[in-house]
This record gives sequence, C-alpha cells and structure tokens, in this order.
Amino acid sequence: MVMDTPLLWASLLLPLAAALASIAARKSSPRTLSLVNSASLAASALLILYAYLAYGAGGLAADPVAFHVDGLGCFALVIDSMVFLAAFSVAVVTAVIALYSRPYMEHRFHELEEEGARFPGWGTYYFLYTLFALAMIGTVMATNTIEFYLFLELTLVPSFLLIAFYGYGDRVKIAILYLIWTHVGALLFLIGALTAGSTIGFDFISLKEGFLLGLGEELGPLAATAAALLVAGLAVKMAVLGLHIWLPYAHAEAPTPISALLSPNLIGIGGVMMYRIVYVLFPETFAGFSGFLYIWALATMIYGGLMALSQTDFKRLLAYSSVSQMGYMLLGLASLSVFGVAGAMLHYMVHALGKAILFAVAGILIANLHGLRDITKMGGLAAKMPYTAALALLGFMHITGIPPTVGIWSEYLIVRGAVEKALAGGAAWYIGVTLALLLGIGLSTAYAFLTMKRVFYGPLREALREAREAPKSYWAPLIVLAAIGIATFMLASPLIDPLVSQIGAILGGV
Repeated sequence: MVMDTPLLWASLLLPLAAALASIAARKSSPRTLSLVNSASLAASALLILYAYLAYGAGGLAADPVAFHVDGLGCFALVIDSMVFLAAFSVAVVTAVIALYSRPYMEHRFHELEEEGARFPGWGTYYFLYTLFALAMIGTVMATNTIEFYLFLELTLVPSFLLIAFYGYGDRVKIAILYLIWTHVGALLFLIGALTAGSTIGFDFISLKEGFLLGLGEELGPLAATAAALLVAGLAVKMAVLGLHIWLPYAHAEAPTPISALLSPNLIGIGGVMMYRIVYVLFPETFAGFSGFLYIWALATMIYGGLMALSQTDFKRLLAYSSVSQMGYMLLGLASLSVFGVAGAMLHYMVHALGKAILFAVAGILIANLHGLRDITKMGGLAAKMPYTAALALLGFMHITGIPPTVGIWSEYLIVRGAVEKALAGGAAWYIGVTLALLLGIGLSTAYAFLTMKRVFYGPLREALREAREAPKSYWAPLIVLAAIGIATFMLASPLIDPLVSQIGAILGGV
C-alpha cells in the first residue's frame, strides 16, 4: 500500500527543521530550545502513530515519496508493525528526554564551567541531539541497505560529538573508542551490503512486492559470507558478548540524556534490522546461523547479568544491563519462531521505555546528590525521593518483565520462542537451554531489585540526610514513558496481533 501523503518523510523533516532552527537561534533560552525540539519529536511520534493506524496496521505501507538512484536502487520509507514499534519508541523517548535534558544539562554545563572546559552551548547540543534522534527513526524505516547505512552513519556523528563535548571522565578518548568500534561495525555491514548488492541489488523491500524474501540466496557460495558480514556489523551495534567492549565506557560516560538514547534506542536497531535485512534476504542462511546465534544470545544474557550484578557505579550497571537485554532480543530472533521474533520486536519498545527511565533516574541522582554514582554510598533514598524511587521501580519492572508493564509480554514471547526451539533440539538441548534461561532471567531480576534495595531502601546514609526530591522538571517528563509502558501492558493485543501475523507470513514464506 502507498500512502496518500508523505507522512513518514514529514516525521523526519519536522525534527530536522527544529535541529537547524536550534543552530540559527542558538542564543534562545534553553527552555525555548527544549520545547521546540521536544515538540518536533512529539509531532514525529504522532505522525508515525497516525501513519501506522491509517495505513500500516494491516501490513507494509510506503510513503508516496521515493528516490530512485541509478545503481543503488530505491530510497524510500515504509511502516509496518515492526517499524512502528521501533520508530514510535525512538520518537517518544527522544521527545521526553529533550525536556529532561534542560535541567540536567544546566547542571552539566555548570560542572564543565567549573572544570574550565570549553564546550558548545545549547544550540549545538539540541542540534546534535535532534539530528541523532531523527537519524535513528530513519534507520528502521529504510527499504534499502545503502539507505540504512547512510542513516546509521548519521546516528554516529552527532552521538560521537555529544559524548566528546559533554561527557564525563576522559570523554574525548571514550568518544573515539565509541566512534571506532561502531564505525567498524557499520563498515562490516557495508561490505556485506556491497557483496550482496553487486548481484541482487540493494533493496530489501520492494514498493510493489514488499519484502524480497530469499533474494540473497541467489549469491550461492557468497550468500554465507555476505550474511555473516551483515550479522557481524549489526552485532557490533547491538553490543553482544565479545563485541560489547565499547558499550560500558560510552554509555556510562556519555552525558546522561544521551545515555538514555544510546542504550535503549540505538543498540536495539541492530536487532530489528538483523531480522528485516539479513533474515529477509538470506532466510536459509540465517536459519543455518540460528544455532550459533542462539547460544551467543544466552551467553550474552548471562554475561551481561553477571557484570551488572558486580557493578557499583549506577550508570555502568545500567550499561551492562543493556548488554544482557540485547541477549534477550537476539534470543528471540535466533529462535526463528513467530512468537520469539515478535517478542524480540516488542522488546525494543520495552527496553526503550524502561532503560530510558532508569538512565534518567541515574541522572537525577547525579545532578541532585553532588555527582553521586556509587551504589555502595546510597541507601534509604525512597523516603527522601519518593517520585524518583517510584520511577526507578517501574523502569526495573519493565526490563525484568513484571506486570503491570509491557515487559511481561515481550519476555513471555521471547521465552516461548526459545522453548519451542529448545524442544525441537532434543532432551539434552532442552535441559541446557532451560538452565541457561533460568540463570539469565534470574540474574536480571537479581541485579534489578538488589539495586533498588541498595539505592532506595534500608537505612538512610548519614551523608544523605539533606537529600531532597529533585525538581519536577527532572522527573515529570518521565511519567509519560512509565504511563505508555503501563498502557501498552493493558492494550497489548493491538501491538502483538499484527506483529504475529506479519512475522508469521514472512517466516512461512521461506
């Protein structure tokens, strides 16, 4: 289906206009800049929601504006149930965190001034922030591997600069580490795309035919090489075990509003597009990889959980938690079960909402407790900061799959898909997978609620006697994310049913 109006391009152009306006009006007040950029991203979320409800809920729908590039195929934008979950999540989270950025970055700018650092002001911050946001939205709407690569690289430049300009610790070194690792991942993807594109072209979605299922298998012996390169590049972006080295540094030392975007939004794109590109083009080859990916996912879940459990720095704990959560997502994809893949796609939204709240909570503690990040020096803060504690609890409930948050549904679907695959592998395989799942899920629950206990409950530390709840400007925007997580728990069927239908049609088309 082709839409009547270019809603999807508008969802990118509105934030682009706000980003450019931020540079042109860089001397405007921080409040004005935050409102303009947040409003543009909120408008993007509404356009995406309308486009989905009006056109994409029944299947794939394309924006009427498309660009045909000689030798590269068609650059277009589409929406369906999978795209909606990712694009809407990015737009909503970035709109909320744009508001949260104003009080937090005021605190950060003051710190940088005290350090004697030179840094760009508010106009540059919001320009880079909103450019980063719209690029992430563009990645998941893409129909062409080169188009996706361009959007993916566009996410890299502003996020690199945001870390380098406004981050913590040795921020320039960490920004370069982030740049190198993630750029190498993008280049691996590009090499795979060029390998496949030289024979089959670069489109993975046709505006007339929909998903070009199985087209990549025409490469013959090269199919496995091209698919492996694509998987490796996207796995770097996902930060799965062994390719995760950059993530704890970048996510822990980025300015906290950017951590709230990097962790739940950017890395999950690798998982979404691993299915939409690699599986769609190379279904038989991907199925051959699935056993390896399945074990890799379980190892990532367990490793990330163990590392999170051992951290004392709150932001670093959340960074390792993201590694573990990407293990969940990869597990659903590797199961090649309708329910498992649907759970992986839904988990993108779950992680986006829950982890954005949690990183923002870490930022509230940093900004209002004199830079405190060490969990061992916290305790009893629920009595002093009840709204912050309630939001943290909801954030952890999202990522551990506890009702009334939508996380329960993504976890159920992923585990169901994983068990279906394990049952097909025989008794020994089933027992091993069951034990690994119990360990991985148990670790997620352990680090989540032990952290809640250590930070917000127990006796109040003497050094925190003067702690007070943060100003409303910090925590009020986060209520939107928590409310969406609860609302989608209660209204899960309109999200899950189209996913299951569409994914079932793709998997059944092998």
